[in-house]
Amino acid sequence: MQTERQERWRATHLLTPDKKELARTVLEEIRRGRDVTKTLRSHPLRSGGYLNKSMLVTIYNEMVAAGELEEDAHLLERIRMKPMRTLSGVTTVTVLTKPYPCPGKCIFCPTDVRMPKSYLPDEPGAMRAVEHEFDPFSQVRSRITQLESLGHPTDKIELLILGGTWSSYRRDYQEWFIKRCFDAMNVSLTSAPLPAGEGVRRTGDGEYKVESGELEKDHFINETARHRNVGLVIETRPDEITPEEIRWLRHLGVTKVQMGAQSLDDRILELNKRGHTVERTRQAVSLLRAAGFKIVLHWMPNLLGASPQSDREDFARLWDDFCPDEIKIYPNQLLANAELYEYWQRGEFKPYETQELIDLIADIKPTIPRYCRVNRVIRDIPSTNVVAGNRRTSLRQDVHDEMKRRGTSCQCVRCREVKGKSIHPNLLKLDDIVYQAGEAEEHFISYVTPDDKLAGFIRLSLPGKDSPRTGITDLDDAALIREVHVYGQSLPVGSEKKGAAQHAGLGTRLLEEAESIARARGFNRLAVISAVGTRGYYLERGFERGELYLTKTLK
Repeated sequence: MQTERQERWRATHLLTPDKKELARTVLEEIRRGRDVTKTLRSHPLRSGGYLNKSMLVTIYNEMVAAGELEEDAHLLERIRMKPMRTLSGVTTVTVLTKPYPCPGKCIFCPTDVRMPKSYLPDEPGAMRAVEHEFDPFSQVRSRITQLESLGHPTDKIELLILGGTWSSYRRDYQEWFIKRCFDAMNVSLTSAPLPAGEGVRRTGDGEYKVESGELEKDHFINETARHRNVGLVIETRPDEITPEEIRWLRHLGVTKVQMGAQSLDDRILELNKRGHTVERTRQAVSLLRAAGFKIVLHWMPNLLGASPQSDREDFARLWDDFCPDEIKIYPNQLLANAELYEYWQRGEFKPYETQELIDLIADIKPTIPRYCRVNRVIRDIPSTNVVAGNRRTSLRQDVHDEMKRRGTSCQCVRCREVKGKSIHPNLLKLDDIVYQAGEAEEHFISYVTPDDKLAGFIRLSLPGKDSPRTGITDLDDAALIREVHVYGQSLPVGSEKKGAAQHAGLGTRLLEEAESIARARGFNRLAVISAVGTRGYYLERGFERGELYLTKTLK
């Protein structure tokens, strides 16, 4: 079945000579100002159907390379597929690690021996990983190629590594996996792939071992590579976070950590066999914050023992000490290959219906602080896997429709991003949201448009006297910059676009504001948890290389 589907895809996406000629005609009409969709529909294919945007992007690139057409950013923007993918300012590339045991015994988690724990083989991202046999180089390389064929810039890449509990994998595998991801970003897509043994050697059990210094060399190359890594994200459990683990994550280049909090009620955690306490989650969040990481927490309504009302109360606890930078709301979904299925069969568990979930999330979403971003509202699990309860994957849109009906709105970062709209720097207002997150004082400093849209922001963390000690000298007596983000369509490094938030100097202005606040609060240094590909940006602005961070002396 998979082979037949792939053959059908190839047949409809193959650029034959007649399709190429038709694409040129369509491009010319669009260039003259005609609507993209109407133009495509007015030129049906002889075999049925229509040209797709990826074909237009391919022909556009060929014509530019051949000198038949001058580069036209406006034209490319119009024919780009799914522009929302890069409107947050970066291009995300997701890869999965190989199947491997997880230390968790959570009853809601699906188990499939073909996949990393909690993932199913027919999830979209997982299907790509299976196709490439979980090879990191192949996954990254093919995804970059695909994104470029859709017209997306790929020079600023956030690498999102999924697959069970990252920290439970062997460290030699982790280092090899990261290195091969960087290999894929560092080589030209037109060149031959690096051999599997480049900078690595085989150990007795067939795993790869990265030679000393090879990962650091890959990092250094990536600082000026065509595809620069501007963020590296892993997911793990709260009980895996220690000072030693944090040092290791920084060695790998990690800048953001996703963790499953799931619930902030010890009774619920125990019923669902989560394997850690709320206090352990609190400690992990505090330690990650003290080390400058961006923090993403997963929260799950409808766990065994919960009710819509207890979930409302539980959600409010997220903003007491934890204060994550981003959250993923993952309603518990009943799957046949999870232990929870047996509880349901015995009548001990009842999934919420779709409307119950919509009402619950519509109640809590307006309470999310303006410094937090809601990345997801439901897992992208195909409905055929869900035994009972909600099967809709469009839950975010359903919730927003319900909020609109109620006359309420969400103030989270994602809902206020300026996206592709033009901005006028002189009309922006500087805003500073100050809040206490455990032992640290946090500043969410942003530039806001007259209609309250976010053009860019910086997260400044001021550790308190009781903040956890990380043991990393780079951070001694330092205020921490945990994130700098400027919004708008991701633009190539060094390019400009009139009215775009990116490249309008907002990042530099935000850094200056953060320096001023840190200096006024008595800090002698400023440290930034820079991604590998953004080191140059900070070095140009007076920062210096430390062991694991970039630092700057405040005079």
